[in-house]
Amino acid sequence: MNSYRWYLSDLKNVEQNGLKVFSTFSCGGGSSMGYKLAGYNLLGNCEIDPQMMKIYRKNHDPKYSFLMDIRKFNKLDDLPGELFDLDIFDGSPPCSVFSMAGDREDALGKEKAFREGQAKQSLDDLFFDYLDAVERLKPKTFVAENVKGMIIGKAKGYVKLVIERAKEIGYDVQVFLLNAATMGVPQRRERVFFIGRRKDLNLPQLKLSFNERPIPYKQFRSGRGSRLKETSKLYRRWVKRRPSDSNIGDITKRTEGKESNFNTILVKNSLVPPTFASGSVFVRYDEPYYISERDIILMQSFPLDYDFMDASVQYVCGMSVPPLMMKGIAQQIHNQWFSN
Repeated sequence: MNSYRWYLSDLKNVEQNGLKVFSTFSCGGGSSMGYKLAGYNLLGNCEIDPQMMKIYRKNHDPKYSFLMDIRKFNKLDDLPGELFDLDIFDGSPPCSVFSMAGDREDALGKEKAFREGQAKQSLDDLFFDYLDAVERLKPKTFVAENVKGMIIGKAKGYVKLVIERAKEIGYDVQVFLLNAATMGVPQRRERVFFIGRRKDLNLPQLKLSFNERPIPYKQFRSGRGSRLKETSKLYRRWVKRRPSDSNIGDITKRTEGKESNFNTILVKNSLVPPTFASGSVFVRYDEPYYISERDIILMQSFPLDYDFMDASVQYVCGMSVPPLMMKGIAQQIHNQWFSN
């Protein structure tokens, strides 16, 4: 099953490979679903956000589930023995510090509570807290996902520190920049993956190369989101669009002399949609409507029967790794490192 159109109920037909994985910073479970699609046994998760954990438990029914800060998880002295025998330790440490938008260079080292009710954390420390968990559990491999901004500008020095720390605790690390559009996901989402292998296992370097055919918006477009209000500033700007415009910022730059609303994307039928983030606004180019929730689910390769409960579909999908993206990586790890 390679399609981005799938259902959680399809998982019962996936052939199991016997490999064990545990996910941290699991959010809605995008990466967890990818491992399951690749035949892994997902043992559980650690997540700090109560709403995300409720959704995760509802859709994944994890065996071991820890609703807590990873720093607290790292101090638990009664962790299940199975977690000390993992094939993959997965995680997506929050990455807004390195996002391509806003004041990223100024945010390094600052504490931030990025969701209501969460403990304040220095987000650029969380990767090292994640590596502390790796040091303790000693999984055979680890996979950590992050934003493309991590390998650009001042952040490159941070990446070097991550690799050095991984070496200190006994892991060789490869860093991959991957585009979801080449992996069967109908979205041009670029993400960085840190893939570590325990030195004592003498595993070869991993080779990752994906070339699935791009999937343009017209292939999965359906339904409609709400209509743009004709009295709104957004509608008045949208009306002035030209074929060369990819977002509202392109329009305001041309018509008002300054770029604003560049996060409001004009989604075109013939193109693969760009990265969908929790704060994105996607408006159809050919009609004054936002894209539909079903569009968002398919664009992120989430299952069509996923229960979002009381959460925003946009938030859960925008914060998650596309399951099909993680499936591709997980399959290659199995094939190249564990199938023998």
